[in-house]
Amino acid sequence: MSDVVLVGNSIGGWIAAEVALRHPDRLGRVVLVDSVGIDVEGHPVASSLAPAQLAQYSWYDPSKAPSMDPATMPPALAQMRVANQAALAVYGGTMSDPTLLGRLDGIDVPVLVLWGEADRVVDPDYGRAFAAAIPGARFELLAKTGHVPQMETPETLLDAIRPFI
Repeated sequence: MSDVVLVGNSIGGWIAAEVALRHPDRLGRVVLVDSVGIDVEGHPVASSLAPAQLAQYSWYDPSKAPSMDPATMPPALAQMRVANQAALAVYGGTMSDPTLLGRLDGIDVPVLVLWGEADRVVDPDYGRAFAAAIPGARFELLAKTGHVPQMETPETLLDAIRPFI
């Protein structure tokens, strides 16, 4: 498989960046969406929040955030939450790899970095630092969007991705 467009959000963006570093021959382009994974001084990842508070921080309009109550949570969201916790366990519960920022200059495929203007999990300046570390990467803000544009503003996200691919 080659010339794949890999899109990753949050922890998935971190994974996408790692794939771009390790297997650039399999990728055509990469889209990083509100990604975590790097350390940016003065811009911490809001990783120690309770699930309900994390959901509130993830949305431009917190009233639209899905319930984080396990009894009423949509099954897909529950699965995503379990997968995220498993991924975090690999890195000792942190949302970053201290070596990643210094390795991003090794990415040799076109990269688009998209960021919700209202992301309070990882703020837009964190996203700008992510993009600045990748040669040739383009950074774009998504209006009225938080940390999960695929859920909150999917059409806005797709409109930003389509011209890139």
